[in-house]
Amino acid sequence: MTSVTAKKRSGPDGAASGPPGGRGRRGGRGAAGAGGRSRPGTAARDRAAWFLVLPALLPILILSVGPLLYGIALAFTDAQSGRTRSTQWIGALNFQDLLHDTLFWDSFRIGLVWAVGVTVPQFLLALGLALLLNQRLRMRWLARALAIIPWAMPEVVVGIMWRLVYNPDAGILNETIRDLGLGDGRDWLTGLATALPAVILVGIWAGMPQTTVALLAGLQNTPHELHEAAALDGAGAWRRFRTVTWPAIKPIALAITALNLIWNFNSFALVYVLTSGGPGGRTRLPMLFAYEEAFRYGQFGYAAAMGCVMVAVISVILAFYLVGRIRGGEDR
Repeated sequence: MTSVTAKKRSGPDGAASGPPGGRGRRGGRGAAGAGGRSRPGTAARDRAAWFLVLPALLPILILSVGPLLYGIALAFTDAQSGRTRSTQWIGALNFQDLLHDTLFWDSFRIGLVWAVGVTVPQFLLALGLALLLNQRLRMRWLARALAIIPWAMPEVVVGIMWRLVYNPDAGILNETIRDLGLGDGRDWLTGLATALPAVILVGIWAGMPQTTVALLAGLQNTPHELHEAAALDGAGAWRRFRTVTWPAIKPIALAITALNLIWNFNSFALVYVLTSGGPGGRTRLPMLFAYEEAFRYGQFGYAAAMGCVMVAVISVILAFYLVGRIRGGEDR
């Protein structure tokens, strides 16, 4: 009986056969097939992806990365205007001169005052306007359309329009002051004490719609049920804003504030049209100072060094923003 049973359990080659063995051999072949073959078409898909990205990547490399690298290299030379003048490598001499250039650091200080003075009120006013436009108001669509008009206007047009508003003789601002009996008005853009505040006011007006639209988009994505639940729990308007609204729009608020700070620090066209950096350099932003050094005095290498300093400042702002975003993600 033992020999007959053994023969039934063994195959022609003496190996054990039956359901358990068969399952083991099928499982072995499946594992070998999965481990021995690679996913087909992976390399082809990678090549296709790079081929599709290339048309968008080339303009960035040519128009952004290339000039940036060229400008950094130019900062270590004595490049000046003129075809016949040869350019020499001078190392960090431009940066050493920049450290002792009080005019540049004055413009840098003015740039920081301008950037913060525009960005902070711009955000606060835009937040209030976004909260208002998010309410169920009559003709809300018209109010939203009117709110973005300053954003749709070119900076040059905005500058020309506000020069007319600030005109000392026939400007609407001085005419209103005279009609109200508050005085004879003043020359807002040429006064040493009023030029920078007047320009900051224009910057707030011109950039507020963009911040409003971004914050309004965040408010509309906030679930209305959360506000209703907080109201049922007895939360007032401020508490609902602090516990429901602000956490929902905080990522958007941080992003748009960082971008506004960078854009405002790099402002050029608006201030150039309004004051050209005057009076007495009171509104000369770093970008205006670098422009004058390069295209008025022909000091391309020195202006490129200024540009490198501004890029470093922007990189620090971006680093703070990214660290805040990373920490915010870890907290969630």
